[in-house]
Amino acid sequence: MIKYSRQREYIRDFLAGQKDHPTAETIYRNAQKEFPNISLGTVYRNLAQLEQLGEIKKLSTGQGPDHFDGNTSPHYHVICTTCGSVIDLEMENINHINILAKTGFDGEIEGHFVYFYGTCKNCLERNGRQPSALPQTLENAIHGQ
Repeated sequence: MIKYSRQREYIRDFLAGQKDHPTAETIYRNAQKEFPNISLGTVYRNLAQLEQLGEIKKLSTGQGPDHFDGNTSPHYHVICTTCGSVIDLEMENINHINILAKTGFDGEIEGHFVYFYGTCKNCLERNGRQPSALPQTLENAIHGQ
């Protein structure tokens, strides 16, 4: 059993109220408002414990620092290739990808982790662009039409 920590509870609650998937540095700056003497190391240790307990998710995008998500339910993310933000993607579950992957793998597929890449709405607007239109059908999207 892990000893109770007000700082860990604050970090968990802070992440639960966020939709922007903050970095440890952002969490640290916000935690300092409540705990002026908190260290960045304490924030990292608490994030690691919360992840180990399954109460948060760490999102390693491969670019820049890790981001953290208070929503542990299965869902997907888009990484903005312009600003690096990590955004929840509302879409149907694509668990059938596990079956597709199994056709090319001799072992057992146990799951998947997918990131989508694109440009967020804020970056498009900053550059005077609009999101592109959706294909008329899913079939057209699959076949690149």
